[in-house]
Amino acid sequence: MKFFQLSAIACALLLGFSASAQNSLPDINIKKLDGQTVNILDYAKDGKITVLSFWATWCSPCKRELDAIAEVYEDWQEDYDLELLAITIDNARALPKVRPMVQTKGWEYTVLSDVNEDLKRALNFQTVPMTFLLDQNGKIVYTHSGYNPGDEYELEEEIKKLTE
Repeated sequence: MKFFQLSAIACALLLGFSASAQNSLPDINIKKLDGQTVNILDYAKDGKITVLSFWATWCSPCKRELDAIAEVYEDWQEDYDLELLAITIDNARALPKVRPMVQTKGWEYTVLSDVNEDLKRALNFQTVPMTFLLDQNGKIVYTHSGYNPGDEYELEEEIKKLTE
């Protein structure tokens, strides 16, 4: 019995440590679509609310989520001084499809590439779409995995909390 209690306590402590470690972005370099290297921390230091939306060209729910947010993005920028970074995890072979897709969709987001999935690994998630909300100080305050229609309104409620 004591072994199970100790195991439960150890698991709880490990979960607590990993959750607290995930409240800030890691110091990771990724690329713009033009190949220029940027550090993800540079985007978290500008005092804006920032949404990181991880996606891929082959991911239908990702595209639906980014399409839905595109419909309200201009309002979010105006109302909340917000920036969305659409970070593709497409591999080097699929990366040439990204720019034409973004142009066709008319997405006004900053699009970055995590082709080696370094940022994805550092943030410790497995599947896309995956959304992270950063407060004005660059701290991760909300995460959401997957997409169902209406999730963008749940995200907006979390964004509103940061402006109250």
